[in-house]
Amino acid sequence: MPATTLLDTGSICIVDYRCTAVPGDAPFEERHRSHMLAYVRRGSFGCRTRGRLHELVPGSMFVGHPGDDYVCLHEHHTNGDECLSFQLAPALAASLDDQSRTWRVGSVPPVPELGVMAELAQATAEGRSDVGLDEIGMMLAARFVDLVRGKRTSRSALVSRDRRRVVDTARWIDENAHEPITLTDAARHSGLSDFHFLRLFRAGLDVTPHQYLVRCRLRRAARLLSQADKPVTDVAFESGFGDLSNFIRTFRRAAGMSPRAFRRLSRAERGVLSVRFAAG
Repeated sequence: MPATTLLDTGSICIVDYRCTAVPGDAPFEERHRSHMLAYVRRGSFGCRTRGRLHELVPGSMFVGHPGDDYVCLHEHHTNGDECLSFQLAPALAASLDDQSRTWRVGSVPPVPELGVMAELAQATAEGRSDVGLDEIGMMLAARFVDLVRGKRTSRSALVSRDRRRVVDTARWIDENAHEPITLTDAARHSGLSDFHFLRLFRAGLDVTPHQYLVRCRLRRAARLLSQADKPVTDVAFESGFGDLSNFIRTFRRAAGMSPRAFRRLSRAERGVLSVRFAAG
């Protein structure tokens, strides 16, 4: 798998992964060498670890604990995937959380609390922000720990055909999130009734179709805010939000700050995030 190390400070290593595996490629067992969070920014894949199967779609977080074995699967994932991986040294991971079970959840479904910060990290990795990539990685890891401590996720097992439908539709939602999408639209794409689709999607990804749609839009908005000087109104509409006040309220709840403050943060000088991180 092509991998590019973007930063390695000793306490945190950040790597860009681009997987080109396709259905038919033989899966093989791997082992986590560190505490790891990988943000899925494009594509999708399955992962089996600690006896559970996880489906990861754009916006998901792949989570690893050192010493744990895992196998990545691509039985119904045809276009490869791209991840931004944050690998923490033991001392840093312990300073954030000394409970090993936090890092053994396997994955976290797309949630706005992690998605907007991960998009800021992606912008920095691509040279579109001046903040410290290591600082963002630490803040992202701290948010992950808080989230998992507060809410454990649990998913129902689905047969392969249903998992394929769920993943395919999630990717379709992500690609078209800037357009109006209803539950019926998504269900029609999956070839299921509204109710059956809703039940399967929730069971497969631990998030409802509408929640996933909103989170895709928030990640797109975070990307646009870090890329250009477009008015916030334009960012809202181009991300798929039909109402400016709703966008501002939803973004503030997810990011802990307004869209304008997030844009300023994306252009802050190195050190600003570490001050915020230390302050709590």
